[in-house]
Amino acid sequence: MTLVWRPGFQFDADASTYIEAVEAADTQALETGVRYAINDFVIGCKNDGIWDAIKASCILAGARTLDGALVPLVGTAPTNYNFVSGDYNRETGLVGDGSTKYLDSNRKDSDDPLNSSHLGVFVSAIGAVNHAIGNDTGTNVRTSLDSAGFRSRSSNYYAPNWANGFIGISRNISTSFIARQSSNNVTENISSVSFNNNNYLIFSQSPTGVFGNPRLAFYSIGESLDLAALDTRVSALITAIGAAIP
Repeated sequence: MTLVWRPGFQFDADASTYIEAVEAADTQALETGVRYAINDFVIGCKNDGIWDAIKASCILAGARTLDGALVPLVGTAPTNYNFVSGDYNRETGLVGDGSTKYLDSNRKDSDDPLNSSHLGVFVSAIGAVNHAIGNDTGTNVRTSLDSAGFRSRSSNYYAPNWANGFIGISRNISTSFIARQSSNNVTENISSVSFNNNNYLIFSQSPTGVFGNPRLAFYSIGESLDLAALDTRVSALITAIGAAIP
């Protein structure tokens, strides 16, 4: 099926493939406005030159079911540990429980170069306990009422205030990385040390501990990119999805 967009245009091929896969998982069509929001996001990321740096990603909103929300926008589908349909909200995303529930992205820290990596999430609601995305050592994003911190292939970390919205890290040189939250970039002069062979997890730092309970509507993993551009695109995507759902 070829999706037809506004008169004279067609959907982007990658957006169309993703939408069709979500609708197959949901066993029903998405609203036209949700389709448009996804298409605009993909085209916008390509126009900004950041699409190819995204190697694993899910839009954890918009889909009609949890199965649909776990269809990968890019890369391999995550493995679901203990989430159920009641944990999912079409407008605001998936919420953790701080103890047992997490997603395994099935992408390893070592899949991206030491000095070219990013992590990003859209936080709809801050959790009471930490951890949004990362692995047990070296690279993670924690955002919560009890603890917030960003690491990028480093032993030291940047500790910001907690905030809703898009947050992320990106490293493109050995001597520093960029952390972004509340629409602001901060450059941290913290050198890269090493990475490991562990998978990135969402809502947990490791399968055996340090779980989080934020509500997340998007995640992205991959090579270094412009965090401000991704922030703009993701924030517009989540806003448009919310407006399109009755």
